[in-house]
Amino acid sequence: MSMTSDPNLPAGLMAIEREMARQNADAIASFEAAKPLAATIAQSLRQTGRLLLLGMGGSHAVSRAVEPLYRSLGIDAVALPLSEQLGQPLPTSGKTVFVTSQSGESAEVLRWFAETGVAPDTFGLTLEGGSTLARTVPSLVGAGGTENAFAATRSLTVSFGLHLAILAALGDDPSAALARLEGGSTAQIDAAVKALSHVSSVVTSGRRLQGVAEAIALGLTELSRIPCFSLEGGQLRHGPMEMLGPRVGVVLFRGKDATAGLVAGMAVSACEAGSPVVVFDALGEKPIDGATTVSTGEAAGIAAIFALLPAAQRFMIAFAGERVADVGTPVRSTKITRSE
Repeated sequence: MSMTSDPNLPAGLMAIEREMARQNADAIASFEAAKPLAATIAQSLRQTGRLLLLGMGGSHAVSRAVEPLYRSLGIDAVALPLSEQLGQPLPTSGKTVFVTSQSGESAEVLRWFAETGVAPDTFGLTLEGGSTLARTVPSLVGAGGTENAFAATRSLTVSFGLHLAILAALGDDPSAALARLEGGSTAQIDAAVKALSHVSSVVTSGRRLQGVAEAIALGLTELSRIPCFSLEGGQLRHGPMEMLGPRVGVVLFRGKDATAGLVAGMAVSACEAGSPVVVFDALGEKPIDGATTVSTGEAAGIAAIFALLPAAQRFMIAFAGERVADVGTPVRSTKITRSE
């Protein structure tokens, strides 16, 4: 299934397509606009050396994806769902805290500030400059305004653009990531959609790219309305392999990093268990026998996220399109979750 402007498409799907058509440009604009505050945030991180990333849904998946990137720069980074922090809090004293919310108005964000106040070294990441989050703490605001379509696409890419500005301020070279954003994606996903055409559930998994796997599992579930969830590669090994078989699809994410061999090993094991396997691959080496590979060329770090994410987004939309007539129209959820 390719992205089109067909007026006969469901309204929800057309809204998603509009968001995705502008996501790379908005991410680049977000990166540029974020530089002044990103320098301040980087200084906070240098002073504290510790980072707590809080968010819900797609925002938490973004935090999970960048968690290892901050750790690689010497920052003791931990990502938690904001709901978990509210009920089972980690101490925030002496830490830099990122609160991420696309809308800046989710129920957990409002309760967090109502109950805890505003601690030093707390910063927001949001798409809405007039939101409660942006009014309460210094915030990086993504370009393009609020994402209106259901299921996070542009909001993910823009949020990664904001993190790219912080990582660059900490000394990470942003050139490879920016090149990925500027070049777009031409990866082919039709074979991957066909490979999983008969599954009744999906598990996504990664190692260093586990946060991306979690983001795509969330989108797959929201759009297809079938069980799609994510397990970090090691966790998938420890027991849940029992669920694998022809009706359980496995979607793996591999970048050019030290964990690539572990992802390859999981692909082989899942194929042997009878599951159809799709690998979104930024390693740039020979495809894994038995798996359907979506190759994006070689990329590492946050550049691997920008390489893999657009192809995986198109895959999740096409996967859902084979199962749901009104893709992108929620039946039990709302874009902004205002209840806990």
